[in-house]
Amino acid sequence: MISEKMAAALNDQMNRELYSSYLYLAMAAYYEEKSLKGFAAWMSKQSLEEYEHAMKFYHYIIHVDARVKLTAIDEPQFDWDSIEKPFADALEHEKFITKSINDLADLAVEEKDHATNIFLQWFVNEQVEEVSSVQDIVDKFSLIGDSKNGLFWLDRELGARQ
Repeated sequence: MISEKMAAALNDQMNRELYSSYLYLAMAAYYEEKSLKGFAAWMSKQSLEEYEHAMKFYHYIIHVDARVKLTAIDEPQFDWDSIEKPFADALEHEKFITKSINDLADLAVEEKDHATNIFLQWFVNEQVEEVSSVQDIVDKFSLIGDSKNGLFWLDRELGARQ
């Protein structure tokens, strides 16, 4: 139902989403180690969300009668030199994923694969939210600077993520 090129690209994205889940879980573990439970909870929820994204690709690939190909997941970074750095890295990662999703959407248009293009629109919109939410946290780190009270407040706020 879809081209081999599109199936391969969707599989690549599914595996990128699985890596994203793994990366955010590593970030959660880093924050657990630093006793920042709110930051850890935020990253754990993000990890689960990325896994759900991977499963959307998984089910779509099966639904269009293509073959799911799981690949090895690279070891994510697990240590950072500051409390802010995982979120800065998360922002860069979300920008990378956004480009990847946009490239997929471009491929769907190029191949006149309307069903896949419609499927991908959810991800295009989701990435706007993903980048915005992480950018907001990075901006808050800038606002609080070296304030321990600010760090405590931000940890508490991030722990309240639904």
